[in-house]
Amino acid sequence: MRHIPSPSAARADRRHFVAPDARGFGHVETWIFDLDNTLYSHEAQVWPQIDERITLFVANLFGIDGISARALQKHYYHRYGTTLRALMTEHAIDPHAFMDFVHDIDHRHIELNAALGAAIERLPGRRLILTNGSRRHAEAVAAKIGILDHFEDVFDLADANFTPKPNREAYEIFLKRYAVDPAKAAMFEDIAKNLRAPHDLGMTTTLVVPRTTDPFRDAFEQEAVEEPHIDYITDDLASFLTGEVGT
Repeated sequence: MRHIPSPSAARADRRHFVAPDARGFGHVETWIFDLDNTLYSHEAQVWPQIDERITLFVANLFGIDGISARALQKHYYHRYGTTLRALMTEHAIDPHAFMDFVHDIDHRHIELNAALGAAIERLPGRRLILTNGSRRHAEAVAAKIGILDHFEDVFDLADANFTPKPNREAYEIFLKRYAVDPAKAAMFEDIAKNLRAPHDLGMTTTLVVPRTTDPFRDAFEQEAVEEPHIDYITDDLASFLTGEVGT
């Protein structure tokens, strides 16, 4: 795969990168999209709010200060993949209460994206959202972007029995739920490790990276990595769907 640098400053050009052995999109019948930081940019200020709410939930749960809660949250995240999975495993919390709390955010910075909506609407076949968040959150955000009506359904963390990506089980539950043939599907996702299982299952995979560095996320979560399980990399999903996919 050709190299794409990690985002460091605003760029006027919009680049898409293709692996030499990329699977292509001509055979795709089902288009699967992650939500957060994939269908909108970090300028929407969605993730910082969720991250802050997770810290507050941890602080309230254990009666500790914000700094201690933040450290514990990150420890759980790196050990279990999500803070929720850790809290369910080690403390048997109610996952629905957690999801309702952390997704209680302000959506004012999410902008309508007519270009993305038009690009998604033109995709032939089924279109689905697969998120580690909640259905209510996904529907609220997608509605603000102006793309909700272009999707058949939202598959959220509760639908996956609270087994989050990148666990292969989450994708297998999803595929069974919607009777999707992974060999005829494409997955769009902003975290590279979350594309490993889809690729192993037979999907065409696209990594969506930010055009500018997101100061609220770890560096590894926004790297344009060159790995065999990634067919494409883009920093502009709308133009990628119109150009690379539409050709």
